[in-house]
Amino acid sequence: MNRIKELESAIVKHKSLYYQGRAVISDREYDLLEDELKKLSPDNPVLSIVGTVVKGKKKIKHDTKMLSLNKTYKLDELLNWKGEQSILSTFKIDGTSCSLIYDHDGNLVTGKTRGDGSFGEDITDKVLWIANIPKKISIGPCEVRGEVFCRESSFIRLSEEMNDLGLERPSSQRNIVAGLMGRKENIDLARHLEFFAFELLGSSIKLEKEEEKFHKLDNLGFDIPPFETHKLEKTIEKFINETEVFIANGDYLIDGIVFSFNELKLHQEMGSTAHHPRYKMAFKFQGVSKETEIKSITWQVSRNGILTPVAEVKEVELSGAKINRVTLHNFGVVKTYNLKADDKIEIVRSGEVIPKFLSVIKSSNSKFKYPSVCPSCGEKVFEEDIRIICKNPKCPAQVQQNILYFVQKIGIEDLSIKRLEEMLKIGLISEIPDLYELKIKDLMTLDKTKEKLATKIFENIQNSKSADLITFLSSLGIVGGAYNKCEKIVRAGFDTIEDFFELTVEKLVSVDSFAEKSATDFLTSFKTKIPLVKSLLKVGFNFEVEEIETSEITGLKFVITGTLSRKRGDIEKDIKKLGGEVIKAVSSNTDFLVSNDKDSSSSKAKKARSLNIPIISEEKLYQMMGLS
Repeated sequence: MNRIKELESAIVKHKSLYYQGRAVISDREYDLLEDELKKLSPDNPVLSIVGTVVKGKKKIKHDTKMLSLNKTYKLDELLNWKGEQSILSTFKIDGTSCSLIYDHDGNLVTGKTRGDGSFGEDITDKVLWIANIPKKISIGPCEVRGEVFCRESSFIRLSEEMNDLGLERPSSQRNIVAGLMGRKENIDLARHLEFFAFELLGSSIKLEKEEEKFHKLDNLGFDIPPFETHKLEKTIEKFINETEVFIANGDYLIDGIVFSFNELKLHQEMGSTAHHPRYKMAFKFQGVSKETEIKSITWQVSRNGILTPVAEVKEVELSGAKINRVTLHNFGVVKTYNLKADDKIEIVRSGEVIPKFLSVIKSSNSKFKYPSVCPSCGEKVFEEDIRIICKNPKCPAQVQQNILYFVQKIGIEDLSIKRLEEMLKIGLISEIPDLYELKIKDLMTLDKTKEKLATKIFENIQNSKSADLITFLSSLGIVGGAYNKCEKIVRAGFDTIEDFFELTVEKLVSVDSFAEKSATDFLTSFKTKIPLVKSLLKVGFNFEVEEIETSEITGLKFVITGTLSRKRGDIEKDIKKLGGEVIKAVSSNTDFLVSNDKDSSSSKAKKARSLNIPIISEEKLYQMMGLS
């Protein structure tokens, strides 16, 4: 009984601190407290508490309760909950839950927090300052629910403004939202925040699917988080993997994924408990944090000229890996937190993603410093918002990173970063199109490259000219031009390179997942790549649009290794034609490793065995493709 009382007290305390934006333990540590109480006292009323009690006079009743979410950290539990149903996934934004009330004429009249689920705090004065919240919409009356959050870039500007106003500098991006929602003065600071919508309630709203709800919110002028619908386990795993990458690199905080049954009639049939809806499930990541100490800060130059800070830290173990390097995001983070050598910091790692900086535990007396010139080319660098940028287009690091990115995405095997460095150093190449002018004798001048290997590299380079349009576009390094985004554009009917030359923002926003800003960013970036595209067309790139056939391998991911009976490029082309995808590295996202050596001791084969990924022969692949 004593332990139950301790757990009850701890849960109530930490839940209250979390909703005040002053959390002192991690989400995982809090969840472990709840899990322990569930085992000792399954029906304990503390487990049904939603949010936190609203104090003061500004509380407003919710017409429909704003509940919490049931959660899991295990994929098999998520799949058991899913059953045979189609589900929708979207990011679980780490901010403050918010309800917006619109009247009969579609005017925004009230904003309120979740509070204890039954009553929320009136934050109308703050939400009116949030620029991306529509103040009038085309329907009403209705309620729109979502999350107020703060982007990393906005947090840095907000911190500087609060410091200039003589206010206490916010401790973290996570805590600032709740802090601003509770302020009684300087409420205009809320203009640094944003809102993502994900729920639409109203008697006049007639929808059948969850995905329709997101499209409706988008059409009404609300920003929405990325979402996808799933029927298959492999697409769920893919979204989970992509989310882990976003957790490490994204510019706003998320603490998991929300899955919902797509059929809204199931929402009505399944109903809710006192704590959570049965038709939704939060999938969370077991992020582990630890304290360490910064030894030094180095600056890496990206292909876009941005100088990215990396902390060399005293080695610690996180999620089973030894960590001695941590990303510090960008210059704005380093400046805002005054990061420097000997600082004691908290870092976090979720799954397989790169560990990242969370907060400063203790600041040292070392001197804060950052580069005034590019560490690669020595040219002057420029401060732009939260970044430091080298604007020298011939900067060796940028040139190398751009070529390397192209080589990896277009799929040129055996052309390693070491060989690229040597080729650049001795003047064999200086830009991407130069790769296609190389002869076998040129490649033989490279260290440890005999005729057989030089011939292989030469053929791999030439074979890459048969890449499909989607792969080609995704290899150019266009802002917002990842493979899945380029695929959506091409599948929407813009399936020739000439179509891309004629793309406009108006045309692009008609494509799923493109809003005006992302469309503008994509097109602005693509226009800078047009000279490169034209140069590559001259050396022989030619995009024949092929109809993708549905087959046994549609949607599956293959890694190919070892000696083959046919040219690798031809095999990859057949796989893509039948709806499969060829990737370069084995990961949990891989469906099959293709190898004619079943006892191979290669690194790819070892990784596949450790992840229980099937290793199939070339002949078995052809059988699956219906070609044997």
